[in-house]
This record gives sequence, structure tokens and C-alpha cells, in this order.
Amino acid sequence: MIDIAKSTSSKYLLFGGLYFIQGIILAIGQLIIPVYLVEKGLPVPLITLVAGIILIPWSIKFFWGAFIDYYIRFGRKIFVIIGGFQFAAGLFAAACIDPGELLVLFVIFLLISVSGVVLLDVATDAWAIETCVETERGKISGSMFAGQHAGRASGFIFLAFLAHAVSYGFSFAVAAIIVLLVTGYVFFFQETRVAVPSEKMGASLLHEFKKKTTQYVSVFSLIVLISSGILTLAIPLYVKIVFHLDITQMGLMFALFPIATAVGSLTGGGMADRYGRKLVLFLFISLSVVFSALLIFASSWEILVVLYGIITFLYGGYQTTIFAMFMDVTNPRLGGVQFSILTGIGNTGSTIGETVSGSLVSLLGFDRVFLYAAWFLGPVLVMVYFLRLNVGKKEERIVS
Repeated sequence: MIDIAKSTSSKYLLFGGLYFIQGIILAIGQLIIPVYLVEKGLPVPLITLVAGIILIPWSIKFFWGAFIDYYIRFGRKIFVIIGGFQFAAGLFAAACIDPGELLVLFVIFLLISVSGVVLLDVATDAWAIETCVETERGKISGSMFAGQHAGRASGFIFLAFLAHAVSYGFSFAVAAIIVLLVTGYVFFFQETRVAVPSEKMGASLLHEFKKKTTQYVSVFSLIVLISSGILTLAIPLYVKIVFHLDITQMGLMFALFPIATAVGSLTGGGMADRYGRKLVLFLFISLSVVFSALLIFASSWEILVVLYGIITFLYGGYQTTIFAMFMDVTNPRLGGVQFSILTGIGNTGSTIGETVSGSLVSLLGFDRVFLYAAWFLGPVLVMVYFLRLNVGKKEERIVS
């Protein structure tokens, strides 16, 4: 058995691998399934409805966090394994269903699969928080997000190729096999279980969110991720409408951006541990303001790839630092529920940006949307100035 408390490299490999398979499901949801349903002749409104239903388990992520914290006496590892096997089982079942004929059953199996990956995600986060010390949380967070973005890039290229060359069902089955292999790797790791009185969880959680530092970090994450959410959907629309690229070309192009984000995650995470959270946030967000504004000069897809590649690199850096801060303020005994609430708040910011981006493009045009995405980060820099954390005694906590 591998003791991850004594093997740093194994720790990075474990958590990076678990986030890698999360990236695969993101690629399936963002590219494979929509195209699959289009080719089956389903109307666009129905396709978007299906996409929304599949995302439901992520919206109740805090429930899974509370569940694994309530049963903390069983440890985190067991829930990672259960989630992984459920994840794979749902994909295998969906691979055998023709959504053109049995759409409801297809959606049910996908819901089972996504529920499994959400359970795996929450348990992985809680396990990482318990295992990592403050001075390595940036690097651990970086390895996790690097794994996730690598999984997305691999899915965009590899699974899309299999779907085109063989069948969509075959690509689902291959993804399930990858999930099983990574989940099987978890069995080789040793876990130290920590049992605490579960009946105190509610009071402890309320106490944690009464802390000014936790409140400030929560609001900060909500606001800062709105800008990235705006660009997440505006960029694909820009590429399709302005440059008229087909889905194959777009798939290859967009596979580059998760790679840039992964490199940014590793870079930002390492710098956050060495130089402190505030410095990294200020540097990466400041540069994001500049390069987001420069998107108005993207007169060709080549220029866009360079500019947005830099933006996604910077996003990976400050996103990883934010999630390292989530780890800093999270009580390890509430690693499931508290961390899932914090990440849910951050995801809400991204969702807000994605939701309004289409309307903004229609009202303002792409150039103004790019400028607004850059402008929105300005107030965030002011918030960084007032941010105080107690990490490695380099920064001070917000005082009452």
C-alpha cells in the first residue's frame, strides 16, 4: 500500500489522475453528446434541455459533501471508489442505448454516471484537504486542475476521433474503461480514517462560514469567475460566426486551450505556495485584464489562438490559486460539505458569466463583450488588495 503522506509524487499522480477522468466527462458533455444528439436528428431545444438535466447532480454537489462528511468514519477513499465505479457503469450503459429511440433511458444512465463523478469529485477534494499541508496545497490544486484540463483536451481529440471513426457508443465505452483503470489505481493507496461526532457537523459548518475570511473568499471567487464565464461561450461563438470554422477544426483548436490552462494551473499553483496567494492573484488577474482587452484585435483565428491561449493560461493560474484558498479556509473535518459549497459559489460565478454572454453579444457585439470581460476584472484587483490570508505566516487573516 502506498502512503501518500510519505510519497509526494504519488500524491500528485493520484489526485491529478482522479481529476483527469473528471475532465473526460466534461469533454463528453461539452462536445460529444451535443454533436451525437444533433446527428440523431433531435431538435436544438431538446438537446439543450437534455444538457441541463444532465447537469443537475452538479447543482446539488453540497448534498454529496454533507453525505461523505456525515459518514466520515468510513474515510474518503471508499466514496472515491464507489463514485468511480458508478461513473463507469453509467457510461457503459449509455453506450448501449440509441438516444434517437430511447432518449429518456439514455438520459437516466447519463444522470447515474454524472452522479458518480460528482461523488468522486467531492470525495477527492475532501481527501486532498485532509492529506495536504498548507505549503503544498497550491501545487496539489495545480496538479488536480492540470489533470482535469488534460482530460478535457484528450477527450476533445481522442474520444471525438473514436466517435467519428467507430461509433459514439464505442467512445463512451472507452471512456468508461479509462475511468475504471484510474479508479482501480486508488486501491493501492493507504488512508488514515478520522472519526468525528457527525451530529456537530451543522453547527461546525455555520461556525466556519461566520468567519470573515471565509465570507470574503466566497464573495471574491463568485465575482472573479464571472469574467472567465463570459469568455467561455463568447469565444466559440466568435470562432464559428466570424471565422466560419467547422466542428473538426474547432475541436482541434479548442483542445489547445485546456493544455494552456493545465500549464497555467501548474505554474500558478507552484508560485502560490512559494510567493503567497495574493501576489499570484494580482499578477495573473492584471495580465488577464490586458489580454482580454486585446481580443478586439483578433482579426484572424491564428491571433485568437495566441491571445485566448494566454488568457486560458492565466485563468488556470488564478483559478488554481483560488481553489488553494478554498483549501486554506476549509476545516478538514468538513472537507466534503464546506469545500463543495465554496466551489459551488465559484461555479455560480462562471455560470452567471456563461448565461449572460449570449445576450451581451447580441446587444453589444463581440468587441464590447471582450472589453467588458476585461473591465470586470478591475474591481477584482481592488478586492485582492484587501484579501488577507493566514498561509505559512506570510499573510494575515482579515481582522474584525
